[in-house]
Amino acid sequence: MLGRVQEHALLASCYHSNMSKLHFEAVMEIYAANPYVLVTASQAQLLQQGWKKPMPVAIQINGKPDEPWKINMMPRGDGSFYLYLHGDVRKASKTKVGDTVTVDVAFDPTYRGGPMQPTPKWLQTALDKNPTAKQNWEALVPSRQKEILRYLSQLKSPEAIERNLQKVLHVLSGREDRFMARTWKDGK
Repeated sequence: MLGRVQEHALLASCYHSNMSKLHFEAVMEIYAANPYVLVTASQAQLLQQGWKKPMPVAIQINGKPDEPWKINMMPRGDGSFYLYLHGDVRKASKTKVGDTVTVDVAFDPTYRGGPMQPTPKWLQTALDKNPTAKQNWEALVPSRQKEILRYLSQLKSPEAIERNLQKVLHVLSGREDRFMARTWKDGK
């Protein structure tokens, strides 16, 4: 892991070369059920100065996957960002929570956070029957919709699908609860 002096040297060299890429080491941590690497406020400033909303980036962990993974880093509110590491990225890089990893991250202005997966018919049907949930679904930022659709697309058993469908409808209907490692209130 980089010490403070090394991080400042890296940040200075990136700043002077006007790079919008970072290369650093960090420990993979977990927040709720989501593995992540923290991108500090000073690192985030190098990628895109003054950015406060989800930041579109292309990433590799330990040089994997071969084609950089596109994702939105999520702001923490203090200038730093959570760089959540999808299961496909962890699998490709053969890493797990607690590992020290090499992170390559680049700002990607071409990435649009819209849904990657199509909305499953069973979800669309349920949303069509619940106007409040549908309105709240449509009000979600595209990156949040994408995150939910990715998660739902990985469900295999009818029991898991039904359980998660009820949970997503519950929170989108405005009830306070936990879903996908975050507390929902008023449908958001």
